[in-house]
Amino acid sequence: MDSNVKCIGVLTSGGDAPGMNAAIRAVTRAAIFNNMRVFGIYRGYRGLISDEIVEFKTNSVSNIIQQGGTVLKTARCDEFMTEEGRKIAYENMQKHGIEALVVIGGDGSLTGAGIFANEYNIPIVGLPGTIDNDLNGTDTTIGYDTALNTIMQSMDKIRDTATSHERLFFVEVMGRNCGYLALNSAVASGAEAAIIPEISMEKDQLAELIEQGFRKSKSSSMVLVAESEVTGGAMKMAERVKKQYPQYDVRVSILGHLQRGGSPTAQDRILASRMGVAAIQALLENQRNVMIGIRENEIDYVPFKRAIKKDREISLELLEVLKISSI
Repeated sequence: MDSNVKCIGVLTSGGDAPGMNAAIRAVTRAAIFNNMRVFGIYRGYRGLISDEIVEFKTNSVSNIIQQGGTVLKTARCDEFMTEEGRKIAYENMQKHGIEALVVIGGDGSLTGAGIFANEYNIPIVGLPGTIDNDLNGTDTTIGYDTALNTIMQSMDKIRDTATSHERLFFVEVMGRNCGYLALNSAVASGAEAAIIPEISMEKDQLAELIEQGFRKSKSSSMVLVAESEVTGGAMKMAERVKKQYPQYDVRVSILGHLQRGGSPTAQDRILASRMGVAAIQALLENQRNVMIGIRENEIDYVPFKRAIKKDREISLELLEVLKISSI
């Protein structure tokens, strides 16, 4: 059955991720190609409540595919977590004639989208925009590849000073409760280990690292640490080493928000473009409450509940690759 949607809104929510602009561009132009009107909603759900809504034409998204961040801006919005706030958001949608939404963001953004969609029977399609790559039902998320490359390049530079001074470096990366970014970055950068929440809950990774003869045959070492309450982060690891293993010259580098920035890689631009076009196709097919995922290079529709259901599983094979290649 063909969709009756003739007007959509697009917004970005949560943490910014490289490739979001490519997604905005693709959503806008795919909608216009299919004879829909498009409204850009600034500052995420907050802009939906404060009526920061502007109609987009095809030239509204010209020359943005190469830009990092999001031209629509993003902001946290506690008011959208309330029934009153969502009611105002819905009224603003009606005022502009917006019949469906495309929401680009992570698990928190998609959780809010699912609640809003159910409350007001609104067709909403989500795009996975997060550097953490922590959503289920998709092999990769918009922004992940760029962040991975940024971390790898930073690690290459840090290794120069680590080697020169024969130091042990703990490098902290984002990811919250998901160690996917840290683990893959460790493999890509040739790090000695990755301390991630999924494994920290089962065993003491730092003790295991030291007991196995850490730095036995190397003049320097680098360890990736996922930013998490479970791991305690790089600072906690460094403090513990200084107390328990004072023979090591320890340093910490927290990469922070530089991981979010920069021009998106070709992979992220292509992924975002494919997903943006697929979002409009999903609306045309009367899909709702789904995230656009990609599995084995094929587009897939993933129900919101499944996308945000649980933490993404870590690859045991990749852990073994890191262990073997770091001896």
